[in-house]
Amino acid sequence: MTETHIQLAGELLELEDSLRNLRLWTSQAPTAEALASVEPFACDTMAFTEWLQYLFIPRLHSLVEHGARLPEKCAVAPMAEEYFKSAPVDAATVLVILGRIDRLITDST
Repeated sequence: MTETHIQLAGELLELEDSLRNLRLWTSQAPTAEALASVEPFACDTMAFTEWLQYLFIPRLHSLVEHGARLPEKCAVAPMAEEYFKSAPVDAATVLVILGRIDRLITDST
């Protein structure tokens, strides 16, 4: 496991914690059909925060856990900024964390 993997693991834990604190962490998982979406951010089947919880975070956790190669590029923060513009929560912390994740992954290649 590289230093990048270790840092990413910490960022993912912070992201989960922030989503929970904002009460954006759900207890009801999306359907298998929703999870199988091929659209970016599964925007056709779930909310962005559900995508973070059920697809983004678990996939990155799996890569970290196995010391696997990370994606060459990550650009989730711009989508988050757009999503949270109309959300009734102060998601500044989530945006900062996603920005750090984007830079960490993109700069690691």
